[in-house]
Amino acid sequence: MTSADTHLLTDRTPLPDGLDARLRDHLTFLIEVDKLKTVLRQSPLAAADRRENDAEHSWHLALMVLVLAEYADEPVDVGHTIKLVVVHDLVEIYAGDTPLYDTEMGTGQQDREEAAADRLFGLLPTDTAGELRALWDEFEARATPEARFAKAMDRLQPLLLNWMAKGGTWRTPGVTAADVRARKAVIGEASAALWDAGRHLIDEGERRGWARG
Repeated sequence: MTSADTHLLTDRTPLPDGLDARLRDHLTFLIEVDKLKTVLRQSPLAAADRRENDAEHSWHLALMVLVLAEYADEPVDVGHTIKLVVVHDLVEIYAGDTPLYDTEMGTGQQDREEAAADRLFGLLPTDTAGELRALWDEFEARATPEARFAKAMDRLQPLLLNWMAKGGTWRTPGVTAADVRARKAVIGEASAALWDAGRHLIDEGERRGWARG
């Protein structure tokens, strides 16, 4: 899904007349974000021979927050952190996924995603749009303990999947184990314990030849 697609899903099957206007906007948004299930990421699934999609990724992050919050270096509001991880990738419906190790696609990523956020959240009533946009902005800024932990989950989850795939995207041409460590170091901004574990997996992956030295 890219910004070139200007059609809403509800254009295919319009909602019936007679709905409350505010509710119509909410339902239109909720139908539109079904597109998240079609946005493929680079990470391989651990349980099947295919790549995960953004909706699966977001669900996995939410569960990780529930399970791993005790390892946060600063206390975090679990409910608020789950909101952050559920919202953070919605903009990829229009902006597309930017692979972590693709520096070319990384150019202009922020501008693409800002424009996508304006477009997607603009489908909602003003107050709801402001609430969700604030969550997205908070995740991007990483200025709160919750946002830092949410970002840590976003980097830890594919690390686990790549471990299960015996390298996965670590085998991307030109990518080294040092590159992986540099990209994943943000985990340490939220949890020393989880970053210690992450480094251990990367180090062992390098030792086994799953990442280039």
